[in-house]
Amino acid sequence: MAKFPSTPFDRRNVLAGLLVLAAPGVVSAAQRRTPRPPPPPPPVVTVLGDSITAGLGLSSELSMPARLQAALDRMGTTSRVRGFGVLGDTTANGLARVDRVPAETTVCVVALGGNDLLLGTDPSRSKANLRAIISHLKARGIRVVLAGVKAPGLLGVDYARRFTQIYPDLAREQDVFYAPDFFTGVIGVSRYMQRDGIHPNAEGARIIAERLAPVVARALKA
Repeated sequence: MAKFPSTPFDRRNVLAGLLVLAAPGVVSAAQRRTPRPPPPPPPVVTVLGDSITAGLGLSSELSMPARLQAALDRMGTTSRVRGFGVLGDTTANGLARVDRVPAETTVCVVALGGNDLLLGTDPSRSKANLRAIISHLKARGIRVVLAGVKAPGLLGVDYARRFTQIYPDLAREQDVFYAPDFFTGVIGVSRYMQRDGIHPNAEGARIIAERLAPVVARALKA
């Protein structure tokens, strides 16, 4: 029977290759070469509102949207808050520009109605505008937080009741998140207001934002 010569050199090469492949450094190097996907961008919260949302009289870092961002950060809720307020906006003005709410918005806080009160707008008209705003946002897949406004009795008991009731009624009807009376205890309280008696100061903006934050956080998690 013919004998074949052994090939120790080949065996050594095979063993050396196996040892190299099993070395931890080689595995980690391969892992390092595989790029990690970037983290997803944080969900966007857009605040559709008027001069209070726009931060009239305050620096940007003390405005209500910035305070809302800080409150959500303290709660550990990942988000990016964007103010979308315009001085003097009514519910009708908000409806006219609701389709310009950024497309990347996950949650939109609708904080409108104060200027309707100043103008004496019929509550049924304000309610129709707010309903249309909510419908436009929902049609785009944007979750809505409706910020309630409590009308003062000095405008007339019946008018104040009808206007105040707009917000809880719409929240139930449209099945949206609701932040009730978030201005109450701020508007009309001198230590929380600027000299004009209409717009909150930095401390007032903080209180308003901290009342909104838990509702916005629930909307983000929905």
